[in-house]
Amino acid sequence: MSIDWKGVFPAVTTKFKDDYSIDYAGTQKGVEAQIKAGCHGIITTGSLGESSTLTFEEKQEVLRLAVEVADGRVPVLMGAAFNTTMELCHALEDGQVNGADGFMVLPAMLYPSDRRETIAHFRAAAQATGKPIMIYNNPIAYTVDCTVDMLEELADEDMLVAIKESCGDVRRITDIINRLGDRYTIFTGVDNLAMESLLMGAVGWVAGLVCAFPEETVAIYNLIQSGRISEARDIYRWFKPLLDLDVNVKLVQNIKLAEVATGLGTELTRPPRLPLVGEEREFVLGVIRDAMDSRPDVSDYV
Repeated sequence: MSIDWKGVFPAVTTKFKDDYSIDYAGTQKGVEAQIKAGCHGIITTGSLGESSTLTFEEKQEVLRLAVEVADGRVPVLMGAAFNTTMELCHALEDGQVNGADGFMVLPAMLYPSDRRETIAHFRAAAQATGKPIMIYNNPIAYTVDCTVDMLEELADEDMLVAIKESCGDVRRITDIINRLGDRYTIFTGVDNLAMESLLMGAVGWVAGLVCAFPEETVAIYNLIQSGRISEARDIYRWFKPLLDLDVNVKLVQNIKLAEVATGLGTELTRPPRLPLVGEEREFVLGVIRDAMDSRPDVSDYV
């Protein structure tokens, strides 16, 4: 299906069984919960989907699971993070066969590519598939910054259509728009900068805490789009301590623990990630408990 590049696109978690094999039913349950809550797209095998612990074939399996659940109701994007450009292109080719409506592509992992190498990587991706691509820019986590200048140079690649902007500086959104107008659709990729980004010109939200709190995430987005800023802000302020859990090296463990609290998953992660323990665990549980105790009713907004 074609992609309407706007709205809430959850970066869904991958569920595991006790032996660390993929929990197919659990993963599909998570995807269904997002669609039922009104999310506008699904993204598999991103950082939150523990892409770094999945084999090449497992990433395709998770994609197929999500495509089956979505059944044409919303578009499904496959997150594509690989160590080499060749492997990336192979994954995009297979992903297209396995039903991906588009892709979220990262710079090559492990090696911090320079400007020329990064541009070549994204060009190769654009030319490997007939499906549209969202560039995922996260220099804080992945070292490489796809700058406004680089986006301008890549603007001749028709398959590069959107940006997941996670540089941590909301001013980047204005810089992109001032330089390139509407050439790229901009998504925010930082949960605790989401409302600020949406107010400054982003039209989509690749979200993390949505995995545990889909209705609240969709409510914030819908209210902003309707111009009901004060109501959106009230929910966002309630949400903020939870959203802060996304901006952490242990975001996967944090968000999976939140999924437990809302009945949408388990906290199993693949090693080297381990479930939280001690003071770290108690802090996150405290944030979750406080949020659950004051959880707003958003039923009128989704």
